[in-house]
Formats: sequence, structure tokens, C-alpha cells
Amino acid sequence: MDQLREQCLWEHVTTRQVSPITLNGTVNVDVCVIGGGITGLSAALHLLEQGMSVALIEAAAIGTGGSGRNVGLVNAGSWIPPDDAEKTLGAGIGERFNTVMGRAPATVFALINKYGIDCQARNDGTLHMAHNAAGARDIESRHDQWKRRGADVELLTGAKCRDYCGTDKIPTALLDRRAGTINPMAYTVGLAQAVINSGGQIFQQSPVQTVQRNGAGWAVATAGGSVVAEKVVVSTGAYTEGEWAGIKQNYFKGYYYNVASAPLTSDAANEILKYGQGSWDTRLVLSSIRRDDQGRLILGSMGKMSNKPDWFIRSWADRIQGHYFPQLGKVEWQMHWTGCIDFTPDHLVKLFEPAPGIIAANGYNGRGNTTGTVMGKAFADFLAKGDTRALPVPFAPTAELKTAGVRALAYETGFNLYHAGQCLRVIL
Repeated sequence: MDQLREQCLWEHVTTRQVSPITLNGTVNVDVCVIGGGITGLSAALHLLEQGMSVALIEAAAIGTGGSGRNVGLVNAGSWIPPDDAEKTLGAGIGERFNTVMGRAPATVFALINKYGIDCQARNDGTLHMAHNAAGARDIESRHDQWKRRGADVELLTGAKCRDYCGTDKIPTALLDRRAGTINPMAYTVGLAQAVINSGGQIFQQSPVQTVQRNGAGWAVATAGGSVVAEKVVVSTGAYTEGEWAGIKQNYFKGYYYNVASAPLTSDAANEILKYGQGSWDTRLVLSSIRRDDQGRLILGSMGKMSNKPDWFIRSWADRIQGHYFPQLGKVEWQMHWTGCIDFTPDHLVKLFEPAPGIIAANGYNGRGNTTGTVMGKAFADFLAKGDTRALPVPFAPTAELKTAGVRALAYETGFNLYHAGQCLRVIL
């Protein structure tokens, strides 16, 4: 049996990287962006499109955070159903938020097309798969809510559902044709290259040490230099370090792992998600399922696998694959990787203005590819025009989430117990 290695598939297959330039000396620009994930890169690119000068500072390397290590789903909408979003946010703001998030995949694919980003992009939709009767009722409700809003969604049942999913274990699935899949690392690197090609500056391996007032603007300092700017965008999400401005206390950190097989080319494998959709199920602790352009089967779920032995990871992957796709027989699992997610108690994104001229966002709840793209664009529009109507939701107060650490520990403990039960065939 080949060794199961801890390596991100998307890093493995994305050969193009951004030149590793560190910050040295002083740079003067209109806007400094802290964080080189999808949000920061989208903000930088859209600011450049509006004629503003931008310098982006990344503590590590482009794409090494959650932006390059996720499943690669380009989801429409938010984690919660649109009716719930409107109930939480209020009718007016909720409607605006649902509209923006419903169109978010179109924003992603438009950027990919505009800048020629090679990232395995497929705008063939996603499948939200009901694993039982209760899940089917949830799927039906989500379908009805989006259908009322004019979304291109379809409820699949019977033979058509089996045909799309490639399994007879799913009674109902929601096909959302607005959505799709990407290689998230290649998308992130492509955005970075577009920023550079548009005249922006990107500095990697340059952790921020201080952010201080500098006249009417701000000085963002690293060990090697500083960026002096009128405005600052903080886009570090679940990878935020330190306690500055209370932003970190507004979410609790979670993890998501993926396990990828060797390329599968059999007739049985070609029947799995054969129309190109990425998918996830309605389990208490969900499982995501997708293929890549080489035919690999990629399974994922909530939790951390970097601290688990190989037998545990293989047992979990075998359990999920054997349940949904027993026709594959024994599958060779080649690599696994884990990324971080910033969760909020109400599962909605939060925007902040912790000081005049500084804006930030977190709480993407596992939907960073689309949420990061549209929030970055919204930040650029806001900074260029000074109009809060450019934002999909208002700025929130930076009130401390006192139970953040407790919630994170409780979630991870629950995920571990659930996956252990799956491995031991006590639950599925």
C-alpha cells in the first residue's frame, strides 16, 4: 500500500507561483491590504481597477491559508437558507445580502474569464445531497426558498438523482446551476498574478508587526519595512494573529479536512458526479464529495486530520466511499490536508470598521471562495466611493465573543467523536 502523505492536492497540481518578494523599506500607496487570501486579492484587484494604488502584505505565502486549501466549491448563497438570512438581518438588508451571495458564483467565474485564470473552473453547478428523509425535507425547503427568488435550481429525485450523484444512497438532491467548482489554490494564485499585472505590489513572508496612525492615514510595519496608506483592509480571516482591535474575538476557529484518491479512470468511477458538480450531504457532520480534472475522488468533512494516524484517515475515507460508491471497490488514498474556517454563531459574515480608515471581514463559515471574492469587491467599491450601500451587510460592532475558545474546542471534540463513530461503523 502506498504511503498516505499529508500534502494539499491543490498545491501539488498548481505549479505556477507568485514571485516571493518580501517587504523592505517604505512603500506609499492609497490602500494597504493585510492578508493574501481571496478576500485581500479580490479587494486589491478591484481597487486597482478603480485607479487606486495598492500594496498587499502576506505573512506566509499566497494560498497557503484556507483560500488555497478548501474543497474548491463555488457555492451560491450562504451557509443558512435565504429565509433565515432575511429573518436575522431584516428584510431589506437580508434581501440585499441574498442577492449578492446568490450572484457570487457569477462574480467568481467572471473574474476567471476576464483574467484568464487557469484553475480547473467548471460552472456546472453543485449538488446538495439529502442523506435521509429529514435531509430531503431541508433540501426541499431550500429549493422552494431559492426558487421564489428566481434562482436556477432544480430538485432531483428518483433516476435523475441517481444519475447525477452516481449513488442510490441519496433520495433527493438540490442542483444549483449557478454554482460550480475550481482548484482554489490556482484561483488564488491567478488572482495574485492579476494584481501584479495590474500594477499592484505583493509582499510575501512579511508578517505584520504593528498598525499605527500616521497622520491622516496608517503605517503598517513588518520586520523589513512598512506600508504607509490612507486606508487599510484586514483580510486574514481564520488565520488572524494577535488580539488587535477585537476582530479575532468575533468568530471561533474550526477546521476542514480533505482526502484525495489516486486518479480513477474505470467505468464505475466515471459514473460518479459525471456531470461535473461538486457536492456535500446533509449529515450532522457533513461529507463533501467531488472529482478533479484527473478523476480523483476527493472526500472532506469538518475537523482536523493533521493530528490523526493514517489508519484513522483511511478508515474514515473507506467508510464514506464504501457507503456511497461501493461499486469502486478498494480505493487508493494518496494525500490529505486540513485548513481553517472562521465560524460565527449565526453563520453569517461580519464586516467591521474597527478604526477610521480600517475595514475587515470574517465569518465566512466555509464559503470563502465566493464570499471572499464578493466581499473583496464590496470593500473596493466602499473605499473608492465612501458609500456603505456598496456593502452587502452593515458594519458590525466588534463585541467580544466570550465563548470563542470553548466553542472551537467543543466543535472539534464533537467532530472527532463523530468521525470515530464512522470509522468504527457505529454511525454514518
